[in-house]
Amino acid sequence: MIRGFGFDRKMWAGKSLPAIVLPPFSCPLILLLLACVFANAADRPPNFVIIFTDDQGYGDLSCFGGKHVSTPRIDQMAAEGSRLTSFYVVAPVCTPSRAGLMTGCYPKRIDMAMGSNFGVLLAGDPKGLNPDEITIAEVLKTVGYRTGIFGKWHLGDQPEFLPTKQGFDEYFGIPFSHDIHPFHPRQDHYKFPPLPLLENEQVIEMDPDADYLTNRITEHAVSFIERNKDEPFFLYIPHPIPHAPLHVSPPFMEGVSDDIVATLKAEDGNIDYKTRDNLYHQAISEIDWSVGKILDTLKAGGLDENTLVLFTSDNGPPKNSLFASAGPLRGNKGTTFEGGMREPTVVRWPSKIPAGKPNDELMTTMDLLPTFAKLAGASIPTDRVIDGKDIWPTLLGVAKTPHEVFFYHGGNALKAVRSGKWKLHANQGKPTQLYDLENDIGETKNVIESHPDVAKKLAQHLRTFEKEIADNSRPAAFVKDPKPLSQ
Repeated sequence: MIRGFGFDRKMWAGKSLPAIVLPPFSCPLILLLLACVFANAADRPPNFVIIFTDDQGYGDLSCFGGKHVSTPRIDQMAAEGSRLTSFYVVAPVCTPSRAGLMTGCYPKRIDMAMGSNFGVLLAGDPKGLNPDEITIAEVLKTVGYRTGIFGKWHLGDQPEFLPTKQGFDEYFGIPFSHDIHPFHPRQDHYKFPPLPLLENEQVIEMDPDADYLTNRITEHAVSFIERNKDEPFFLYIPHPIPHAPLHVSPPFMEGVSDDIVATLKAEDGNIDYKTRDNLYHQAISEIDWSVGKILDTLKAGGLDENTLVLFTSDNGPPKNSLFASAGPLRGNKGTTFEGGMREPTVVRWPSKIPAGKPNDELMTTMDLLPTFAKLAGASIPTDRVIDGKDIWPTLLGVAKTPHEVFFYHGGNALKAVRSGKWKLHANQGKPTQLYDLENDIGETKNVIESHPDVAKKLAQHLRTFEKEIADNSRPAAFVKDPKPLSQ
């Protein structure tokens, strides 16, 4: 039995979005640009592609300063589009980050800031994203989009919570992180079951060879584009890597020492996480190859000029990685310092988004739902709070961020707030650290003593938001007697 079913989507269908409020001096230019975009959209709405990696740090792209990786196709994508240098996810770990992306909401608002008894959802978890929530896929389906997800879901592995119940027409991938399997180094504690691989709602393999997952996910994504080139589509590609343990297919093993190769071959299921950490460069290279395949397929199908492609990651790099890097940022996965939630992000839409211009305005994954809806001519729900904003003028480079404030959660706890260049950290509501991100991106100099008025103002934002989200939150869903997926 599941709680919360029965949402009537007719209650919001057909309602229009609020008008964009813009400063008077910028209106003529913005309206002209938007008119050009929607003139093309009148013929055919744009396609949307989100490529979402796992545990990739702010410094883990060449175009974001990474010297330990090589990402020529993503670098080319940045040259033809824009690097978003203040782009945030809404949580520093997998499940809540993905919940925010899918729904346009802070995870705490929809009770997805934690798993049922862990920081993320595990195998056979009774908890999942409530089917009453409205995902990006569901919004776009109301205006005729085909929707596909190929990769890692991590918003509930029970049949009631799978992507096909959340607006996706097609699904191929794994329901959670690929380290949730019997070879986890703490298996004596977790006792994880075998890892399932699904196609739509059917388990088609158990413990698939993870070396080939990136390749297989890419093949499915390419096929989806080719089969749906004559109608608008939304394609979501959440890669399982570079989350540990790292896996790459044989063509990307070049440069790996014979000793490491021998160790990997001798694993026999007992995954050596430390040795696999040496494959970081190769894993990022295979992701870069995958991005190139997607872009090439769009171009070959004549879809290049009408497709917005966005590349980002779900949270920062793990603390114990020898190679993953947050670049100039402080912190890592699991923290609410910038390194945990500010992500290396590239967006490309030829002839629409200005080429080669970095954009440092604050934007978030929550903003993709209302932005895609606006571009597609779809309505967003009006019966609930949606935290995301329409960032299309911001992506064009003709408007500032629509976010006066942005909030950082660690689990269910409200940890920090950013407004403009200022970021305040708090512990149980008490301000502890204040940073000027414009001049101190690495959060190295705490200036709370010298700027008490700024700290006071931001602390008030925290108190106001904590009450607002408590008064306007929605429940996750739970099933009775959950069971791990199996064939």
